[in-house]
Amino acid sequence: MELKNKTVLVTGSTDGVGRMVAERLGAAGARVLVHGRDQTRAKATVAAIEAEGGNAEFLLADLSSLAEVRRLAGAVRAGTDRLDILISNAGVGTGGEGAKRQVSADGYEMRFAVNYLAGFLLSSELLPLLKASAPARIVNVASAGQQAIDFDDVNLARGYSGVRAYCQSKLAQILFTIDLAEQLEGSGVTVNALHPASYMDTTMVRQAGITPWSSVETGADAILNLAISPALEGRSGLYFDGQREARADAQAYDERARSRLRALSLELTGQSSATSREQHS
Repeated sequence: MELKNKTVLVTGSTDGVGRMVAERLGAAGARVLVHGRDQTRAKATVAAIEAEGGNAEFLLADLSSLAEVRRLAGAVRAGTDRLDILISNAGVGTGGEGAKRQVSADGYEMRFAVNYLAGFLLSSELLPLLKASAPARIVNVASAGQQAIDFDDVNLARGYSGVRAYCQSKLAQILFTIDLAEQLEGSGVTVNALHPASYMDTTMVRQAGITPWSSVETGADAILNLAISPALEGRSGLYFDGQREARADAQAYDERARSRLRALSLELTGQSSATSREQHS
């Protein structure tokens, strides 16, 4: 994909694999909207992109708040008349051994809120802009760590485990990817998900007490493959393990589970089905 005059939003792009993806997109000629929660790291990321001749700007938002997600979407719409690529990369890890249950500003389990609901809402809010810029792409950075969603306890009020919360939120991203791909058929907007690499050398992995064994470069290569490779043109609703097309957990291919998750997500994010249909049509 030719990136000159293209605009890309990368969430969670002030650190780790998100930052590398943002820097590489900037170096390739894209206008990069850098998102994060830390002003100091953001300034460093923008400066690094500009030092290589790239064009970048920072958008501050805490994705554990749905109001902040909406504000971020509003800032994107106010600041650009096109959005060619949305990379939903921001996330919260497992928290390591003995992680305690946390809730978001809206009262939802933190990992489900940040890793999944924020991307669900942000994509919905930015769909009109993506469609107007078609052909456009959405890339959801998920994980090979997946666990079937317990719809009777999505917020993990019982028997909490940080690993279970993380794996459930990542599978939710994949269900959403397949569901959204079906809704966007014929729109010129594609959406795919991936596990970029196992235990990359990132803050999230180190905070979980795990010794990294994959490079951030490997993960960035996989994300950029879905974001800009000509081989993915027009292909949608797929899950990749690195740069190889793969199968996710069986629940991802259960139409009833996807429909149930969609209805729940619309309810939790305060969107009506009618509004959602308008955005997707």
